[in-house]
Amino acid sequence: MPSVPPPESISLAPASAADDAAVRVATDSFLTLHYRLSGPAGTVIDTFDGKPATLSMGAGELSPAVEQRLVGLAEGTRARFELPAGEAFGERNPEMQQWVARSLLDQLGDPAEQYQPGDVVQFPTPDGQGSYAGAVQEANADAVRFDFNHPLAGQPVTFEVHVIGVL
Repeated sequence: MPSVPPPESISLAPASAADDAAVRVATDSFLTLHYRLSGPAGTVIDTFDGKPATLSMGAGELSPAVEQRLVGLAEGTRARFELPAGEAFGERNPEMQQWVARSLLDQLGDPAEQYQPGDVVQFPTPDGQGSYAGAVQEANADAVRFDFNHPLAGQPVTFEVHVIGVL
């Protein structure tokens, strides 16, 4: 798979007349973009090698801290932001590590499933309209301990973006 070079940092050069006419990201914009989120252990999300993402600002598809970095960027902008530990996805919360009984896991999925540390498992939301993920920390005969924190919680995050379209 070809490697895509990271986007350039934002230039703080004075805006030209053409820049003034550019469509810019607002808090209620609909966006098409490529983006990459990475932490000290490497990349967690990367759309640069595939289809661009589409999302609505303010809909909770990105964290508020990440969305804040997008506001004001012009269509076509490539930027890179360094977010300090905990800013992008909050601090790690020990209460988000929970044991789930094998009997419940059997009801939700395949009773023969063998859970290994590092596996990511999708769970339905209580209303059945969405899902959330947990990473397996450890397992025994009766239960599996999952970490429901975001993988980048409590870590410094690099956010790279190429804003392709703004509506």
